Amino acid sequence: MEQTGIRNEAKGPNSVGLNRAATIRWNDDEQMLYDIALSRGEGVEAAGDDPKGGPFSVSTGKHTGRSATDKYTIRDAGTEGEVWWGNNQPMSEGHFDALFADFQAHAQGKELIAQDLFGGADPAHRIGVRVYLERAWHGLFIRHLLRRPLESELADFDAQLTIINLPSFRADPHRHGCKSQTVIAVNLTRRIVLIGGTEYAGETKKSVFGVLNYLLPQQGVMPMHCSANVGDDGDAALFFGLSGTGKTTLSSDASRTLVGDDEHGWSDRGIFNFEGGCYAKTVRLSREAEPEIYDTTRRWGSVLENVTIDKETGEPDFDDDTITENGRVAYPLHYIPNASDAGLAGHPKNVIMLTADAFGVLPPIARLTPEQAMYHFLSGYTAKVAGTEKGVKGVQATFSTCFGAPFMPRHPRVYGDLLRQKITEHSASCWLVNTGWTGGRYGEGSRMPIKATRALLSAALDGSLNTVDMRRDANFGFEVPVSVPGVDTALLTPRHTWTDTTDYDRQAATLVDMFIENFRKFESHVEAEILDAAPKAA
Repeated sequence: MEQTGIRNEAKGPNSVGLNRAATIRWNDDEQMLYDIALSRGEGVEAAGDDPKGGPFSVSTGKHTGRSATDKYTIRDAGTEGEVWWGNNQPMSEGHFDALFADFQAHAQGKELIAQDLFGGADPAHRIGVRVYLERAWHGLFIRHLLRRPLESELADFDAQLTIINLPSFRADPHRHGCKSQTVIAVNLTRRIVLIGGTEYAGETKKSVFGVLNYLLPQQGVMPMHCSANVGDDGDAALFFGLSGTGKTTLSSDASRTLVGDDEHGWSDRGIFNFEGGCYAKTVRLSREAEPEIYDTTRRWGSVLENVTIDKETGEPDFDDDTITENGRVAYPLHYIPNASDAGLAGHPKNVIMLTADAFGVLPPIARLTPEQAMYHFLSGYTAKVAGTEKGVKGVQATFSTCFGAPFMPRHPRVYGDLLRQKITEHSASCWLVNTGWTGGRYGEGSRMPIKATRALLSAALDGSLNTVDMRRDANFGFEVPVSVPGVDTALLTPRHTWTDTTDYDRQAATLVDMFIENFRKFESHVEAEILDAAPKAA
């Protein structure tokens, strides 16, 4: 059977009842998807440096980030005892059935884009993902972000997860058991995800991540919201962190090979990328500070999402955050010159946890014991940056367990135990890195200099940070370097960067109390040594 072009929906076990749609386009390549999206008026071609043309620029309307409050997990016999319902909104089977039927009806008469792709670079742990899309540019986006099968793998493609994304669909809260006309419904038992009422492409990408986070722990694989790179000697490093903390920026190091920028698994064989591309923030992006990422915004086929474009010249303005601070560029991994084609690496030598501390209290880098690493992993302290989620303005201090609570279907202890086990088994060094504020809280201090962060990370990755003198932090108990070549010594002791040290002490005490209060929900789920790794109130 032909694997590309227009044909009817696949029959058999992979059928989801979309054969009533007028036409379904199967596995169109990037050129075809770009051309279709352009001809439909879904976006415009922006200026670029590629002889083939420029990137594709789109606006997603009112949804410029994930709609976290509109995401639901179907509660049924299979998920009842497996899903962490304290963090996942339930939807009944009856409401899902009604929603699914209405999605099928809404698809009638439309030309849908279908893509067969893989989630996961490791053949032993990847899943086949079939995506049905209303927008051609969503097809271009997800073809970049997931892993593209070989032509020979399409003939017998096994769709283990089906995603249907219809932005023009409007949910009925009464009929579908949701809160608004926007809905993301995840059926883990039937392996179906329905997305409606939002143009934001990140919903499709994150749905795959969420399903893998549910499935992989049963295989002894640690799913992680992190970026990863590897040195010439095979020394892999993981970078945990929420959006805006620097995962993509700091892992895109020209001296190391990029494994991936956002989602990975850690198996008995090492680490593997879930994706085949990157989805980088563009606010205030510059060629000087981030040349590898900036260059992707000039390439044909890259997708610029919610980036201000000059109507006369087609040039993007990354300093203009009028639309959102969550402007993005999506591109295939091979657009980064030093990226790994295989998406695989060995066991990590270093595990870095990135946080954007809005209080200006945490040092730029600290060394963690395995117990402290699990404590901070479960805590997931950072700051939400405006635009990453609907309704977030400015910067808000927050705790997001496992540095990715919205994507974790299971209880955090499942992921925490897996991480601690693998860190201990493979003797990985652990570091907490603050890419947030120094010299004062948000609005008073300044953002941590990226040059200092890069210098400290380089010292951690090459092992030289293990030989410098350390002090024990009075608030959190972890070890902090006293001095590091090339880094302003004052930065290493945050209290010294504040004009009013008494104010610093108050803010530090406040942050410690926030950590302690947040961790109370985990106290009955962790061992005594993890509780001993917690900061102590004054």
